Amino acid sequence: MSYSPLTPLDGRVAIVTGGARGIGFESARALKENGAKLVIVDINRELGQKSAQELEADYVYADLTKSDQVAGIAQEIVSRHGRIDIAFNNAGIAVNVPSEECSDADWLRVIDINLNAVFYCCREFGKVMLQQGSGSMINTASMSGVISNTPQPQSAYNVSKAGVIMLTKSLAGEWAKRGVRVNSISPGYIGTEMTKMGMAEGDIYKYWLEFTPMGRVGKPREVASVVVFLASDASSFFTGSNLIVDGGYTVW
Repeated sequence: MSYSPLTPLDGRVAIVTGGARGIGFESARALKENGAKLVIVDINRELGQKSAQELEADYVYADLTKSDQVAGIAQEIVSRHGRIDIAFNNAGIAVNVPSEECSDADWLRVIDINLNAVFYCCREFGKVMLQQGSGSMINTASMSGVISNTPQPQSAYNVSKAGVIMLTKSLAGEWAKRGVRVNSISPGYIGTEMTKMGMAEGDIYKYWLEFTPMGRVGKPREVASVVVFLASDASSFFTGSNLIVDGGYTVW
């Protein structure tokens, strides 16, 4: 038996939500480098257009918390490209606030963006993949869906990411025999714009490094390689998996 290169994506159509910066942008770049036809979805129109131009990708604006807009994205991409092969549902936010001080609005906003929007994307992009009989769905969860972080309080974020992991497992079981794989990635502390706010807080950053066996934050590129793996045929027997990319944080 001979092995061809494992990760070429051969013109497959890939959607990356939250693709304008951070893990989304680096993953979009990596998918493009491996041959995917790329569509970046982001609520930041200016940055989204700039990032798409840099990667020679399509750009689509959307508020992913609006299910009708997500359905419209799916229709638009099928109209342009005829199919959807890869969906990296990555857009998300974090709110660090003590739970007794967390407002209804803050709680609902985190759940809406981090969990409800991921479900809408899975549902609408999944319809296309199920009709095709093939596709790879990748959801951004977090190590915070597996453990409770310290020292920063973030119960809404933790709950939303735990929900993404269970959503991933549930959909994987439903869709496996219909040709659609669904997996999640759970990054630890990665050097993105979101994380850099915490890195600027000396006491918090000290905890992060002490609790990470590798003693550093990760790079967005180190997460992007996992996205490419899950998008490609190299992971053809993976579904319902949650791949933790955390420098060992969750081993303690």
